[in-house]
Amino acid sequence: MGAKHAAGGVRARAREVMRAEVATVVQDLILERGYEATTIEDICAAAEVSRSTFFRYFPSKEDAVFGAALDSGEQLRDMLAARPLSEAPWVAMRRALDPLIEHYEAHDERVRSLTRLIMNTPVLAARHREKNARWHGLLQPEVARRLDADPADGSDPRAHALIAAALGCVEAALTAWTSTDRPQALGPILDRAMDAPFRHK
Repeated sequence: MGAKHAAGGVRARAREVMRAEVATVVQDLILERGYEATTIEDICAAAEVSRSTFFRYFPSKEDAVFGAALDSGEQLRDMLAARPLSEAPWVAMRRALDPLIEHYEAHDERVRSLTRLIMNTPVLAARHREKNARWHGLLQPEVARRLDADPADGSDPRAHALIAAALGCVEAALTAWTSTDRPQALGPILDRAMDAPFRHK
């Protein structure tokens, strides 16, 4: 049983490595050629995989553009759950976003170019909003818990409002971050965006 479980773990890790490699190929191609000009055939040729293999890893071309980012909602939820309960929910949400911001900043120029392309390509921007909606659902129970609210109470808007505001701040920060080619740190931009609701002057 142990050997079988280990083999399954090895296969899962190998699949994730291959999935990441294909996503990188897709991202490189669309940065070079543009989203519409990049075909599945181009991707398969560059990644040296068949069409059927590509679609085993990703259901669509736009999903491949996002790669692991589509699964980052679970990480964000777990980071939020790990924050001290003594923190205000808004502060806990900001701190939970730190690993995501660090990922963006670790690959500054490439990720900024990719993010700009996503924000300016309608089909990718729509997929980005779908991703945020999924993250919203993942975060809602934990945010409700921190607000001493019932996650099942649809008449209480507080958790939904806080999550929508936080994710809106992230989108505003990314838009500002990609608005210029001048290097700038994303963390302070997000801090500024998330501080805006509390500024009255």
